[in-house]
Amino acid sequence: MKVAILSRNKKLYSTRRLKEAGEALGHQIDIIDTLHCYMDITSNRPVVRYKGEELPQYDAVIPRIGASISFYGTAVVRQFEMTGAFCVNESVAISRSRDKLRSMQLLSRKGIGLPRTGFANRPDNIKDLIKNVGGAPCVIKLLEGTQGIGVVLAETTKTAEAIVEAFMGLNADILIQEFIKEAGGADIRCFVVGDRVVAAMKRQGAEGEFRSNLHRGGSAVLIKLTPEERATAVSAANIMGLNVCGVDLLRAERGPVVMEVNSSPGLEGIEAATKKDVATLIFKHIEKYAKPHKNRTQGKG
Repeated sequence: MKVAILSRNKKLYSTRRLKEAGEALGHQIDIIDTLHCYMDITSNRPVVRYKGEELPQYDAVIPRIGASISFYGTAVVRQFEMTGAFCVNESVAISRSRDKLRSMQLLSRKGIGLPRTGFANRPDNIKDLIKNVGGAPCVIKLLEGTQGIGVVLAETTKTAEAIVEAFMGLNADILIQEFIKEAGGADIRCFVVGDRVVAAMKRQGAEGEFRSNLHRGGSAVLIKLTPEERATAVSAANIMGLNVCGVDLLRAERGPVVMEVNSSPGLEGIEAATKKDVATLIFKHIEKYAKPHKNRTQGKG
C-alpha cells in the first residue's frame, strides 16, 4: 500500500517508528509536513498539493496532528478523506478529542466514568462551580493545554478562585475538575488500536508533581488493566470515533475515570514501558481496514 504520515518532523520517534514498521511490512511510506500541504478545492475533484506538485492517491493516511495546528491539520485530513484515502483517525474524530469540553460532554452522555467537571463563562459563578466539583483541592485546566501545560492544582478555595479569575481575565477557556486524591499522582495510558487495548502503562508523576506526563519528568512502567479499565478505554475511543488513540485513566475509588482521549499519542513511552511493537500493530489495523472511501464521515464534516 501507499501510505502517507502527516507529521511536522520526520525525526520524531513516533514518525520514525511508523515509517520503519510500514516499510518492514512492504508498504511505501511518505512523510508529509502537514503545514506544507495546501488544498485545491475544485468541484468533484478534491486535490492535495505539496511543494508545487499534486500528491498521488494514497491508500491510507496516518495523521500526527499537533494541538497547535488542529484547525489547519484537520482541514488537510478532511481533504485527504474526500480523495478517498482511508484516514486512520478522521478529521471529525480528531476535532472531537482535541476539544476537552466537547469530549467530556460526549463521554458523559454515554455514561463513561469521569472526574466531576465544571465549565462556566462568568466570574460570579466561580464559588458554586468549585463547590459543585467537590471543593478544593481541585484541578484547573486550560481547554487548549497539552502535555500538562496549563494544568494547575489549587489546594484551597481561595487559591482556586484566584487562578480562575486570572485565567478568565485573560479570556482563556478553562475546566474545573474534581481532584482524584487516591490516584496518588499516577495515571494509566491505554493505547487503543481498533477495538482493543494493545498496550498500557502506568505513569507516575515526579516527586511533588501531581501531573504524570512523561514530558514533565514522570516515569512509566508496564501495568495490568482490570476488565473494567480495558472496557472503559475502548468505549471512550469508540465514542470519539478514533481508531488509534491514547486514553488516560485514573484509578478512583468508584472505578476508572477518563481524563483525556489523545488522538496523536506518542509511541516512545508506551513502546519502552511495554516492549510492544505498537507501530506494527497500527499497520496491521490499516492492512485490515484500509479501503477506498471507507471513512465513516466521507469528508462530510
